[in-house]
Amino acid sequence: MNYGQFLQMIPEATLVAILIIVFFADFALHRSESKSKTLYGVTAALLLLQLVPCALAEPTEAFGGLYVTSQMANVMKTILTAGSLIVVIMAQPWIEGNAKKYAGEFYMLLVSTLLGMYMMISSGNFLMFFLGLETASVPMACMVALDKMKKQSAEAAAKYILTATFSSGVMLYGISLLYAAAGTLYFTDMAAVLSGINPFTEQILLPVAGLVFFFSGLGFKLSLVPFHFWTADTYQGAPTPVTGYLSVVSKGAAALAAFIILTKVFGPLVEHWTLMLGIIIMLTITVGNLFAIRQTELKRFMAFSSISQAGYIMLAALGNSQMGATALTYYVLVYVVANMAVFSVISVVEQNNGGRTDMAAYNGFYTTNPKLSFLMTLALFSLAGIPPFAGMFSKFFVFMAAVGGHEADPFWVYLVVFIALINTVVSLYYYLLIVKAMYIKKTTTPLPEFKSDVNTKLALALCTAGIAAFGILSCIYDWIANAAV
Repeated sequence: MNYGQFLQMIPEATLVAILIIVFFADFALHRSESKSKTLYGVTAALLLLQLVPCALAEPTEAFGGLYVTSQMANVMKTILTAGSLIVVIMAQPWIEGNAKKYAGEFYMLLVSTLLGMYMMISSGNFLMFFLGLETASVPMACMVALDKMKKQSAEAAAKYILTATFSSGVMLYGISLLYAAAGTLYFTDMAAVLSGINPFTEQILLPVAGLVFFFSGLGFKLSLVPFHFWTADTYQGAPTPVTGYLSVVSKGAAALAAFIILTKVFGPLVEHWTLMLGIIIMLTITVGNLFAIRQTELKRFMAFSSISQAGYIMLAALGNSQMGATALTYYVLVYVVANMAVFSVISVVEQNNGGRTDMAAYNGFYTTNPKLSFLMTLALFSLAGIPPFAGMFSKFFVFMAAVGGHEADPFWVYLVVFIALINTVVSLYYYLLIVKAMYIKKTTTPLPEFKSDVNTKLALALCTAGIAAFGILSCIYDWIANAAV
């Protein structure tokens, strides 16, 4: 084996170096009183530097096609790294107050999951993809259980890991069926074999069954209906920064990986999976929205919101692959900043209000904390797709990608987009429930006035700038579109 090929995996190699540096820094500072602050500074600085190799990396291939990266994959790695950096910034107040002893573990687990996501979106083989998925999933369960003083945290981790184990088994079974049908696990080789199968013979049954089982396992990672049952309980029980990380960064990696595999590997079976995906998208968006309306706990509310958003993200996979890749990546970018802004506010309110995350705690929030209320409103409007915020443009692009690239313009694709448009109105209603609580509802015991810490202000500033700028600066969309060519 030519070990020099590791040097072609520049983003992964530098991320492994970050993991090693954080590990030794944690070991060296184990008796220091400023351990958590020092580790925070080291990790944040290294993740900021990590943006450079991700943005500048060139498309390459290593280890005989096990590792295959494209310009689009490098763009997504840049977005995921930026999202992880925001999580590190917003998590610092929680770590100082609740998990000071576990600061090193938190940062190492976060970098480990990010490494797994890198591997997922740069895999050229189902084995490599599965290893990346597990590298991202197992440390995530540890992060969910990190708040050892809360019983809900352990319960959330148990539900997450049990569901993840079951979904991994289902996915492996699907991969075994695909291997039996094609005799290979390499993406390009499997696509070539599948393209030679007559779709009107019994030979097609085995790869279609493998596709169904594989996508069922991947649906867990994306929280697609009906694979979403773990989401609300896990989001509620996990520490709020971990919930934010789980809802945006993890979902972005899984979405692009699903898109790449569906279009690159299962392109010859497109007639079989587009209808299945369209039905799942309609169910995901509708169920997520309807259940979000019923929630009174804000983290559970955001869980069902993220389920609905996953449906919108996967809309991009229904149409033209180049338009779809651009729209999906742009949607994830906008979703990262909008959702992390909401979770930053939830986290700081939780820290200053005895751990409360119920929606009733936000009644009259504007009277005591007008700035946080305003930033929360901007983020919610972006999630709902209200112009002129970036969320409106992201939804527009996924709708255009879904209906583009169909020669026959099938009716059902327009039906899926129509259902998604109706659900956009529904989502506006339940996002406005929070705005109503903050600005209109009166209470005799509103949240006390408090000052946000420097880290929360920085996280909110970055997210709000993204919400405002990503919908105005066309160069951002052009950067993503050029990578998709």
